[in-house]
Amino acid sequence: MTPLDYETISRYWSTADVSILGPYMMEGFGFPASAGRFRFRAECKIVSCLIYGANTDGCVLDLGSGIGYWAEYFAERFSRVVAIEASKPLYEALNKRCASNPSVETIHGDVTLFRPEDQYEVVFLGGMLMYLNEDDVICLLEKLIASLQPGGVILCRETTVRKDTTTRLGDYQAAYRSVADYERIFAECELSVHNVRMNTPYVLMQMGCEFVKKWKTFMPTPLHCLPIVGRLVYWGLRLSYPWITRVPKVLGIPYPELTNHFFVLQPDPQPTSSSAARAQVA
Repeated sequence: MTPLDYETISRYWSTADVSILGPYMMEGFGFPASAGRFRFRAECKIVSCLIYGANTDGCVLDLGSGIGYWAEYFAERFSRVVAIEASKPLYEALNKRCASNPSVETIHGDVTLFRPEDQYEVVFLGGMLMYLNEDDVICLLEKLIASLQPGGVILCRETTVRKDTTTRLGDYQAAYRSVADYERIFAECELSVHNVRMNTPYVLMQMGCEFVKKWKTFMPTPLHCLPIVGRLVYWGLRLSYPWITRVPKVLGIPYPELTNHFFVLQPDPQPTSSSAARAQVA
């Protein structure tokens, strides 16, 4: 499998759009900004259920924080948040968004080089692992295990495919892994998967993205009319949510091509000595 090129990934995100659509990869489809806000609010409801019962006096580590929406969300619920972002434009937006909140510490840096100094109740990876090669995913997760509070969790939100791993190369690079592949990787790190939840807001918006892509393929450029088509597609999906996300499965259609899942992870009760040794080295 061809490895991801981190320089290419860094270059892409160094020019990323700082709107709520940009980090969600929803730019260029004619969607209104409200589409990004809708998806975020809907994802917040899922996350609230997944971390229900977490110690709100604890600290959250937000890796790959983007423009800071999740850092804000966690700051409203936990005593402290450490938010790390490597992309300069995204970090500047993150820092601006959270500047007035004393409970949020922002760090501009590479998450793979970050050395945790605290113990965290929640470690949130909001679309981070898809930009790492498998060996680096394992290295990062094993490093994070040691930084968890007793009972703490690692919460991942990753774009997925239905089978195996699909690597996207070119100017935008990512590794889209299946749920089974992620579960295999987590098991290798000796992390137990306590919950897997389909990210239906992502699926809804991805249905729209893939529809607009096909529209742009079939229609001549002068007839794309994205500001109109994008809004019509968004509102059509929004008004038919959530039942429309179930239609492809009922019909046996593998649509959309990309899906997304939340994974709630905790360390195995008795990790092997080899896993512990790797974590110390990392």
